[in-house]
Amino acid sequence: MSNVFTATPGTSEPREIIQGDYTTWKKTEYSDDYPNTSYTLSYKARLEGDGTTVITLTATNSGDDYLIVADADTTAAYTVGVYHWQLYITDSGDSSKRVTLDYGTFEIKPNKAAATTDPRTHAKIMLDKIESLLEGRADADVSTYSIQGRSLTKLSIDDLLKWRSFYRAEVKKEEQAERVRNGNGSGRLIKASFNV
Repeated sequence: MSNVFTATPGTSEPREIIQGDYTTWKKTEYSDDYPNTSYTLSYKARLEGDGTTVITLTATNSGDDYLIVADADTTAAYTVGVYHWQLYITDSGDSSKRVTLDYGTFEIKPNKAAATTDPRTHAKIMLDKIESLLEGRADADVSTYSIQGRSLTKLSIDDLLKWRSFYRAEVKKEEQAERVRNGNGSGRLIKASFNV
């Protein structure tokens, strides 16, 4: 891995940004059609589920290319979650001339060194809760309660088993992705047959 502070930045948007990390990339494919002496390139990203939380990034000139930099102080203030971004080019002489060039998503992940939240994924939290319910189910097999006119209905064992299977599969996918990200195999067994 090269030094991210001195290496030439990548040319695609990050899929993940960790709060408090320096992040940079360069857009090179727009320089011919939209020279940075006459145009401004910028991103707007909105947090999924909360349209009021917005990240704005404006590129600076890097030779003929556009350079996007988000320093550690900037990313530390980002709210964790999935963001839907759009990439715009705007005519520097006429702000009414704006065009969307691309769009996508990235995820802001918590800085685990500073975050006080549970580091487990949603799938892992749900799997742990369901397994906990199943373990205690033998002692509490009543599916409906009524106390002072208020009622509560619990999931049946069949429903809990169905959800456990679903979340086990989700956790397994996450674990496989993490193994691949760490340079290990996915853990999937691949069988091959060779005829000689």
